Amino acid sequence: MKKVLVTILLVLAPFALVTSQQEKVNLIVFGAHPDDCDGRAGGTAIEFAKRGHNVLFVSLTNGDAGHFKVGGPPLANIRKLESHEAGKRFGVKYLVLDNHDGKLMPTLEVREEIIRLIRQWNADLVMVHRPNDYHPDHRYTSILVQDAAYMVIVPNIVPDTPPLKKNPVFLYTEDRFAKPQPFSPDIVIDITDSWDQKMYAMSAHVSQFFEWLPWTSGTLDQVPEGEAARLEWLKKNRGPGQISEEKRQALIKWYGAERGKKARVAESFEICEYGRRPSDEEIKKLFPMMVK
Repeated sequence: MKKVLVTILLVLAPFALVTSQQEKVNLIVFGAHPDDCDGRAGGTAIEFAKRGHNVLFVSLTNGDAGHFKVGGPPLANIRKLESHEAGKRFGVKYLVLDNHDGKLMPTLEVREEIIRLIRQWNADLVMVHRPNDYHPDHRYTSILVQDAAYMVIVPNIVPDTPPLKKNPVFLYTEDRFAKPQPFSPDIVIDITDSWDQKMYAMSAHVSQFFEWLPWTSGTLDQVPEGEAARLEWLKKNRGPGQISEEKRQALIKWYGAERGKKARVAESFEICEYGRRPSDEEIKKLFPMMVK
């Protein structure tokens, strides 16, 4: 554990002065695997980063099982390098923890790692998967982050890292699972202007979007050659889809009628009851891109 703590501190040390600036919003996004944060919150992360706010993506596993030709340490290294490149393209810091893909468990040790990270990042906002999901790593990532909520302000829990003065706002990223309850788009962010950059950043995960996922869906033979052609293929296959009427009304609420009606691409988030329950005014402060 001491080795893990030192590693995390060394990774985050260059950001200590930045995150101490109270006028900046500090966002940390947790995903189970390298690339999970990208697809679920990438556009929103860009909107924060380009305004000078601080964003950290964290993958709880190293992705060492998600491929059909390579696995173990060689794959973990590939996934880590791809994540670092994606982070540069997003304009965020990308941290990949060394837990095995497909074997993540909601242990106390991993929970304490998460508590340290949230505290060290001085997080105002924390995003994560919802706990109902097809993949056990996704489910346990959500459980681990939920279990860290509130505990991040308790001084006698993980006493080696100073507690936060107030509980962050915890948010779930969107999914399509309807049971036991469907996703609720409490906060909807217009990422129309960030869509192309998001797709470009996601394309850094070559082993995932152009190899593994097409292999699992039986479309590997459809992946084109060349970076430009692959980017266009990714945009087509990861298209934004239609904005539902519920999300459209949320966009109008947060951005005003003119901007809300024009938005073409959006990312949505559900407020987790385990974190701070923000008022509408606080949400507007936490999401400064909401300009009417």
